[in-house]
Amino acid sequence: MDTNRYVIRSLELHLFFGRIMKEHSFFLRAGFTPADPSFTEKAAFFQKRFETLLRDTVALAEGIVGREVLESGEVFTEFTLWAEKQTECFTGIPIDREITNRTLCLRPGESRCGLRQMQGKVRMLNRTALRLLNGLIAFKETTLKRVLSCGMFTLNYPLLIEHILREAKLYRKYVEMLERDGDLSECTMKDNECFWNQIMIEHAQFIRGLLDPCETELFRTADTFAGEYGRLLENCRDANQRTQPSDSLAETLRFREFKTAGVQGIQQCKIRSIILPLLADHVLREANHYIRLLQH
Repeated sequence: MDTNRYVIRSLELHLFFGRIMKEHSFFLRAGFTPADPSFTEKAAFFQKRFETLLRDTVALAEGIVGREVLESGEVFTEFTLWAEKQTECFTGIPIDREITNRTLCLRPGESRCGLRQMQGKVRMLNRTALRLLNGLIAFKETTLKRVLSCGMFTLNYPLLIEHILREAKLYRKYVEMLERDGDLSECTMKDNECFWNQIMIEHAQFIRGLLDPCETELFRTADTFAGEYGRLLENCRDANQRTQPSDSLAETLRFREFKTAGVQGIQQCKIRSIILPLLADHVLREANHYIRLLQH
């Protein structure tokens, strides 16, 4: 095992996905109704636990993780702190913004010497992540099952719950891979494209579904993105079709512009929607993550 690679890849993974999971927990928490207080409490539990995981990751990541990850916009954007503050204000649900402040101050790795001594701490972090992910995945599955059987109403679309469930399973798969092989070498570009093109389709669908009915021009744009990603996904899944990552990259760069304008429009109260500011920033960060993978 290449210890340096194991440590760096693990910390970079948690900086991105740990934040995504704590926000998934937040969105679930915000979407439950007073009829299901135990589910609200469970979502709050996972939000706090993933905040702790992310806080620990940030403490370990100083001077170690790659510059390209910190500068990619997948770990934070210029809007993240504002989005957290506004979303906390709108929902009344506390968000630990100090974690974001500390993340903003992270310095990239200049020297990778001495990482072997961090291996044990990172292994403990990975094992903690796996335990939390097993619990969160089971919680999402239970929530989805209840929603689909008319046993629960939530403000989150069933597809959104399936969407965040897939992302949690991918995160778990990556942590398991790191613990088994010490790297993410089994991840192919074709696999990445198929997974993230599906995610981008659903982002476009969610954005459309959460816009005010009067935002017809934005409807059409979101529908166009969903259709284009559908074509890219079909090509990716076709065993006889040679995929062109450049096509997905070009589309995702355009989608990032649309998402960035969306975050700004929500920030400035120029877009009518029921999109939480943190959700708008969340999907922007995921687009930035995908772009980095495509450019790697």
